[in-house]
Amino acid sequence: MKTIIVGAGSDLGVHIDGAHIGPAQLSSDLQSFYKGDRISFVQDENILKSRNLSDRRKNEYDIDKFNSAIYKAILENINNEAFPILLGGDHSVAVASALASAKKYTDIGIIWIDAHGDFNTFDTTVTGNIHGLPLAAITGYKNHELRYFHDGNTINPENAVIVGARSLDPAEKDNLKYAGVTVFTTEDIKEQGVEAIMSKAFEIASKKTKGVHVSFDLDVIDPSLAPGVSVPEFDGITVEEAMEINKQVVKHIDKVVSYDLVEYNPLRDLERKTEQIAINLVAQIIKAVEKKDKYGKIDLTQQQAEQYKVKIVPPKEEQQPEVKIVPPTELPQPTATVTEQPAETPIPTQPQVIETPMQQQVQPVAQPEIQRL
Repeated sequence: MKTIIVGAGSDLGVHIDGAHIGPAQLSSDLQSFYKGDRISFVQDENILKSRNLSDRRKNEYDIDKFNSAIYKAILENINNEAFPILLGGDHSVAVASALASAKKYTDIGIIWIDAHGDFNTFDTTVTGNIHGLPLAAITGYKNHELRYFHDGNTINPENAVIVGARSLDPAEKDNLKYAGVTVFTTEDIKEQGVEAIMSKAFEIASKKTKGVHVSFDLDVIDPSLAPGVSVPEFDGITVEEAMEINKQVVKHIDKVVSYDLVEYNPLRDLERKTEQIAINLVAQIIKAVEKKDKYGKIDLTQQQAEQYKVKIVPPKEEQQPEVKIVPPTELPQPTATVTEQPAETPIPTQPQVIETPMQQQVQPVAQPEIQRL
């Protein structure tokens, strides 16, 4: 089965800068072995990003227009039988990827691998950071403003599972309980083991559904091991446990219809530790999907999994390549029938989108070099 890498370079959903350059960095690393098609979305550099602590709707309209474009592009590629792998960006971009799969397959479940629940609403959010609201929007629990571009089913919260949670706001816990979302904490993973937890997660997410969307937030890993995230939470899982979670995703790849890897922040990484982990996670999924057929089930051996690890070799300082962006192409305006955005605010136009199939040569436009820490 063919894959398509979708870069979603936005950090508008969090007050911390840096996650918007994560997808470009990871996409560059993948060039050594990935020869498939890629699409890159980059947030508008002219946006004045809100960091106001009293603003409960930080950058809402710019996030909506960004996600609207991602949603349409992913849906188009899913309809062409591609398996989308989205590289974020902060976790708000998952609204687009998960709902695009829900539109295509009608009834799907979701496994949300994250230190946070991301199940706040505009009424319960403490920070106003929208990357803390996407799972609620995806499962239809309020937050309709974040999915105005989607006219299909939302994901049934009874088929939604959070894995690795260890930082939930009090009101957020009430939201999760009321909605019926299953939550497995980091402590559950330590006590029961990754295989047992992921087996339960897939059982719940796939019950009477036509597929499962997997969304993997790198902050589920302890920041002493993976520091390159915007909102670290200590007492997380180990790198080995993270890779085992991914191995279990591969084991159930026959049920998986789409995959996210989000929240990589190069500006906070140390010695490229998080970058290396992220690349290895994505590499395993790419290889598994490429071996997947309509009816086949993939179960990688440990030896095969080791073969799919990619070693990042930092270039010499004087040979450090620049990350370049090609001119965007215009996307058509959204045609969604749901128009539940706040009054007196027009539906925003589409963000910049760059389509860069590996087989085509493009003429890049210079962009400031992204510093690797």
